[in-house]
Amino acid sequence: MLANTKGIVLHHVKYAESSVIATIYTKEFGRQSYLINAARSKKSKNRAGILQPLFFLDLVAYQKESRNVQRVKEVKIITPFNTIPFDIKKATQVIFIAEILYKTIQEEESYPELFSFLQHNIQYFDLMEEGVANFYLYFLIRLLEYLGIYPNVEQIKRNDWFDMDKGNFVSFEPPHPQYMAPGITRLFKQLMFINIHKLGNIRISRVERVNLLEKLLEYYKLHFDGLGKIKSIEVLKEVFE
Repeated sequence: MLANTKGIVLHHVKYAESSVIATIYTKEFGRQSYLINAARSKKSKNRAGILQPLFFLDLVAYQKESRNVQRVKEVKIITPFNTIPFDIKKATQVIFIAEILYKTIQEEESYPELFSFLQHNIQYFDLMEEGVANFYLYFLIRLLEYLGIYPNVEQIKRNDWFDMDKGNFVSFEPPHPQYMAPGITRLFKQLMFINIHKLGNIRISRVERVNLLEKLLEYYKLHFDGLGKIKSIEVLKEVFE
């Protein structure tokens, strides 16, 4: 059937001489792979240029459940970013976030709440002026809820250690290495409950930033075997040194 849907670009690879296969998280069908013919030809005006990480697209595609790769009839960008392509700190985070989403979101079904979360937060990030450096940490933490691995917060106020293996907060150092120590746990808690509009109020040192990022990725890897090595992480660390 011919279907119209909105989508968020996660990844794309070249296919044949001038085409592209793009992995897009759609509002109507979840994660999908789309073949975009002649995307890199001169006549197409380089449609591959709109397939940058986390760009929002409007798609008209021939959608068939039994097909692994859907075929696009029409594609256009919905709302161009104002700052992300021109700000190295924002662009680097977007590449990192797109890689995380590409490796964690596998469901080929509609999840409107997740799509809305992504759309709202990415569009707001494009407009952000303060707290930009804290966004990717905030995003990784908030995404946990939509991936079904958000921590149990029943004992969060009374306990200073986060046991990543059990997914809850405890009052003692766990007898295994999968945990966040008190200092990082405090920062983790702070970012769990802060409003995105107030990210500029948090001051995070380079050491804290690296430690929290590494622990968050460790927590992700406990739940996603296919996460593997995050290629964009080294550039991210360099930009925020």
